[in-house]
Amino acid sequence: MDHLNLSHAKNLLLKVFESIAAFHTDKKTIATIGTFDGVHLGHQKIIDQLIRQTDDDQFESLILTFFPHPRMVLQAESGIQLLNTITERTKLLAKTGLDHLIIHPFDKAFSRLTAEAFVKDILVKQLNIQKIVIGHDHRFGTNRTANIDDLIAFGQKYNFEVEQISAAQIDSIAISSTKIRTALEHGNIQLANNYLGYNYFLSGTVKKGKQIGRTIGFPTANLAIEAPYKLIPKKGVYIVKSVLNDRLVFGIMNIGTNPTVAGANLSIEIYYLNFEDDLYDQKIEVSLLHYMRNEQKFDSLALLKKQLNSDKSEALRYITQHANLQ
Repeated sequence: MDHLNLSHAKNLLLKVFESIAAFHTDKKTIATIGTFDGVHLGHQKIIDQLIRQTDDDQFESLILTFFPHPRMVLQAESGIQLLNTITERTKLLAKTGLDHLIIHPFDKAFSRLTAEAFVKDILVKQLNIQKIVIGHDHRFGTNRTANIDDLIAFGQKYNFEVEQISAAQIDSIAISSTKIRTALEHGNIQLANNYLGYNYFLSGTVKKGKQIGRTIGFPTANLAIEAPYKLIPKKGVYIVKSVLNDRLVFGIMNIGTNPTVAGANLSIEIYYLNFEDDLYDQKIEVSLLHYMRNEQKFDSLALLKKQLNSDKSEALRYITQHANLQ
């Protein structure tokens, strides 16, 4: 399973705007609003629905999303973990064929905007909307008091259409997001990837670690994840793949604290098969394919090395048996 490949991707030239005020277009837009965390199969259906209505080039497709996530601002104590960093989300949306993406800075002042001011000053004047595609349970305005009925009334007043996303579609999106997070927390990578429609991935910079793996013949790339809100899956050992220096390379990744060498902090380390290039300070993306086992503590480095050799053999068998991983 690989990254998004929507049949309706009519262009791959997504224009990204860092605020609502920065957005401009000469055409009317067909828009939707949401966090789109994960850009999973449920989201992809909504985006496809949006893009299908702009095929004649009369209108342009637009997503308005926010960063930080509203819950990070309004419910900071929730400690929400997201499936994508904002950079990852942008890359995924760029593959859909969407015309415009606005990533608006969310703050408490914005949350206090009245419903009518939001519609008149943002949707109509700034976004130039012809139609908004939105869920039946969407709420907006000060204290989120306005609902879909209010939006329809505003549409009649300000001359734009409102297309409701069905309750069934909304439920599938909510269920998928929850199930994806739960699956990742339990190491069920196949289920998470099935809901996403692509392989869950981690992206970050390779930093120098303790280099203990090098001493036993298993040099690893130590991945530093910059975004503290990125959801890190269950501790354990995974089969992964990356594109490194334009080559598809498979590997074994450990998420854990390295208990064999009395580690304390969580680390993400990847041993790449048949790859020896220097990756220090490079930004890489690691796609998760299969959960192999829990992290274990071994009584010696020799026993750890024996297990790693066993993991390597299992990984090679898995890769051979799943030719579609290419």
